Amino acid sequence: MHSFETGALFVARSTWRVLLVAFLVLLFMSVAVAQDRTGPTPENAHDRSFGGGWACDDGYRREDGACIAIVVPEDAFATERSYGNGWECRHGFKDIDGLTCRKVVVPPNAYLKSTGEDWACDRGYRRVRDRCEVIESPTNSFLSDDAYGSGWECDRGFSKDSRRCVMINVPDNAYLTNKRYGPPWACDRGFVEKGGRCEPIVVPDNAFLVGGEFGPGWQCERGYEQDGNTCILIVPPPNAHIDRSGNRWACNRGFRMLGGQCVLAR
Repeated sequence: MHSFETGALFVARSTWRVLLVAFLVLLFMSVAVAQDRTGPTPENAHDRSFGGGWACDDGYRREDGACIAIVVPEDAFATERSYGNGWECRHGFKDIDGLTCRKVVVPPNAYLKSTGEDWACDRGYRRVRDRCEVIESPTNSFLSDDAYGSGWECDRGFSKDSRRCVMINVPDNAYLTNKRYGPPWACDRGFVEKGGRCEPIVVPDNAFLVGGEFGPGWQCERGYEQDGNTCILIVPPPNAHIDRSGNRWACNRGFRMLGGQCVLAR
């Protein structure tokens, strides 16, 4: 039995060695083939110190398996990169066609952007094709930082109506809001909007004022429930209690509702 186990172990180790050698041979062949596919090192290139293959010398860039000289146009500088154009335009110039750098012409009332490749209009002006036109803002308005649109916004208390800023009519017992959409005003606490006016909220007995844009503006106190415009006392049936909301009742644990009463759950 011992001899059988020893023989099996020897066979397993031999098989493992054969597989390992085969793997290394295949790996070597694949690397050799991959390196061979790169072809010979072209002119103006050098072999890489690691990873195989080759790279272009300084001043040359790779294109279609060859290294071609980088021609730096006027108003540009070499990037010392072997990919891309191998150069970039100087600040204030823009690459036009991958061959030349053209000076960025900054029109009156404009400035050169930090990138150096484009320009933007000064505050109070907006870009229209290749020039900067003055923004004409109406009375009761101020210049905005929006590069698009009209370039101005109405002062607080005014709303935009075409090219004008018209005063917002705020009714009595109301105040201006800062909302971009919807009504520009809201009713004071204790008042509700009805037909463009703010009317007093009539709070019934056993109720209190609540906030919010919807609903009657009041809520019944705990132990009372709303019935139209009044608050009526809640009388829970036997085996029931006032629930968490305070305005309804619920059956105690172990009971269920049936016909307005609480009966034993089965």
